[in-house]
Amino acid sequence: MFSFSRVAALSLLAGIANATLQIIPGGTWTATNTGKHIQAHGGGILQVGNTYYWVGEDKTDGSAFQNVNCYSSSNLVEWKYEGALLTRQGSGDLGPNRIVERPKIIYNKSTKQYVLWMHIDSSNYGDARVGVATGSTPCGQYSYKGSFRPLGFESRDQGVFVDDDEKAYLLTEDRRNGLRIDLLSDDYLSVKSSTYLWKESIESPAMIKKDGVYFMFGSKLTGWDPNDNVYSTATQISGPWSSWKTFADSGSKTYTSQTTFILPVGGNFMYMGDRWIKDNLMRSTYIWLPLQISGTTATMKNAINWVPDAVSGSMAPGPSETTYEGESATLGGGARTVSCSGCSGKTAAGYIGGDQAGTVTFSSVTSSVTTRTTIRIKYLNGDSSQRFADVSVNGGAAQRIAFLPSGGSDPTSSSLNADLNSGSNTIKISMSGGWGPDVDRLMVPVS
Repeated sequence: MFSFSRVAALSLLAGIANATLQIIPGGTWTATNTGKHIQAHGGGILQVGNTYYWVGEDKTDGSAFQNVNCYSSSNLVEWKYEGALLTRQGSGDLGPNRIVERPKIIYNKSTKQYVLWMHIDSSNYGDARVGVATGSTPCGQYSYKGSFRPLGFESRDQGVFVDDDEKAYLLTEDRRNGLRIDLLSDDYLSVKSSTYLWKESIESPAMIKKDGVYFMFGSKLTGWDPNDNVYSTATQISGPWSSWKTFADSGSKTYTSQTTFILPVGGNFMYMGDRWIKDNLMRSTYIWLPLQISGTTATMKNAINWVPDAVSGSMAPGPSETTYEGESATLGGGARTVSCSGCSGKTAAGYIGGDQAGTVTFSSVTSSVTTRTTIRIKYLNGDSSQRFADVSVNGGAAQRIAFLPSGGSDPTSSSLNADLNSGSNTIKISMSGGWGPDVDRLMVPVS
């Protein structure tokens, strides 16, 4: 048997081992089993037991419907691709050149069915309908039931909300009249009645409830371009609701993002937003940040990185980091130093991969503890599509990491989740069968 002191020590070590896995808002986010940037835009998350399921839009080939994708995670940082709930069909609502946006899943306890709601539209956004599908598991194949206009009204951006009494509601943007809350039927498959209407033009709705106060979050109508998103509160879902107020820094345009979902995590809340890149939707990224709720007030601050605890719900600031310059690393094969006006030292390690198999090896990368942590790879990618690299830590098996187009001269970040030893570590970046990114530097957590 373990003594109490040893059990406590092991528990403490387990906490340290996960203490620095970080969310990097706006960075490239690689799925653990595909090596590609996660495609789950306009999405939402459903927690089942200790697992989180993230469902969203696949924008790999632009705005037309491709897939409703599903990913799973136990820690909110490392996500595994589970498959597509719905895929493109030959015709109909899910056919070519159709619009399927903002998919959200809720679970009906009485029917034991997972119900998927989504925005269904034509390429010119003239249909303005909601679609419904059902599944027996969170990330399995779903059966599409069809689309309709709720209570006869137009519906574009939409969300769903389940209250404490298990009543569910559709949150729907009716362009002609305003933002609506509609009560769903007991089986969550249809709309029963209207609950509330804001006459203001607000889209991308997301709702939570804390200590008897309802919060509705949303965005103003500026197309793909961001704006200062807003929220309204009420003590009854039928209203009255307060006037709209901003919750992020004024003028920040919600840190260049648009609300998609608010996730409860152990009594706290996490904002989920999309940073849309309208001329190349594939490279759109995710802005996830801690959301502070107090009474009837919601506030949010930006962060380069931060540490979530998916069990307790704590959301801590990111750790301090040590910088390792790419041009100072050991360059092998065809890799060489390249000019980079936006990089920290005006140079970077380039020509990684290619026909001369360029490599970059960082030696003496220091960690103060043995831990699994998130390393930020600052990089440039001037292509219009993803680049990739194989990254090996301390001689272990390489993992494929994605690098979205950086869209300018300033380096951006891609997340590497890796096991570091206490003391010195070696990180090697290579690429076979193509070109990797130009590496500006590594940003390694101190602990």
